[in-house]
Amino acid sequence: MISIIDYGAGNIKSLQFALEKTGMNSQITTDEVTIKKSDAIILPGVGAFQDAMRALKEQGLISIIKQEVAKGKPLFGICLGMQLLFELSEEDGETEGFGFLTGKVRKISGNVKVPHMGWNNLIKHRNIPLCNNLAPDAFVYFVHSYAADGLDTNTLVASTIYGETIPAIVQQNNIVGMQFHPEKSGATGLQLLANFKEMIR
Repeated sequence: MISIIDYGAGNIKSLQFALEKTGMNSQITTDEVTIKKSDAIILPGVGAFQDAMRALKEQGLISIIKQEVAKGKPLFGICLGMQLLFELSEEDGETEGFGFLTGKVRKISGNVKVPHMGWNNLIKHRNIPLCNNLAPDAFVYFVHSYAADGLDTNTLVASTIYGETIPAIVQQNNIVGMQFHPEKSGATGLQLLANFKEMIR
């Protein structure tokens, strides 16, 4: 069973439905016992970094998630959830994230429309099980205004180009992040979720 952390950051029913399609049972929860019993944790997210960290702190979820990750439990951050994995964000003033990954989240620069909304291709940098059976020209769906910067290149799995290089998939041991929405990315998104399922095993 997978715990989807519910801290008021967007509609997460579509994510739960996509997990069901790949044979994963999940529960939308903030309950400490449920989170500790789960096989993995998903940190979804739509909205502002500062608001998300405040909500997680108020519900006592930051320490619980950190404890479970320290035990080796897989943690999967999606969209804003991926950004929260890093050290800092400059959105609405500097705010500390979980600090699981080296790097800072900053606004997308370059002569492009922000927010970045739409389909972009994935450029793979590492051949790892998380990317098994992905087409060379795989496209996924993004909705974001901020992106990770200054990250450890060893954690970068795939990127996309949108005015600049945007980290799209990161992994460091039991921590995975995807800047796009796999649940809105068709067959490619479902394949990535299936690969995460194999990682949990």
